[in-house]
Amino acid sequence: MPVSVRLDAETEELLKKATRAMRTSKSSVVKQSIKQFCAPLAKGNKTDFSETIKALIKDHPGSGKGDLAIRSKEILHARFGKKRCF
Repeated sequence: MPVSVRLDAETEELLKKATRAMRTSKSSVVKQSIKQFCAPLAKGNKTDFSETIKALIKDHPGSGKGDLAIRSKEILHARFGKKRCF
């Protein structure tokens, strides 16, 4: 089934690099990407969204800093100075 998608420049460049690295077509990369991303969503228990999120981010490690949300104001003040930015 034909599908048309508009990509921003950064995403298009990523797609081009992936097609070169995999030596395949854009369609093949897009199909594989959609299957990999959507499979956990389609198979997941719709009542337990947290399990779906865990499945999607399992291969992407966090920052290792578990207190970022708690210390957000302190971190923003350190980054942007004493200006009131929120």
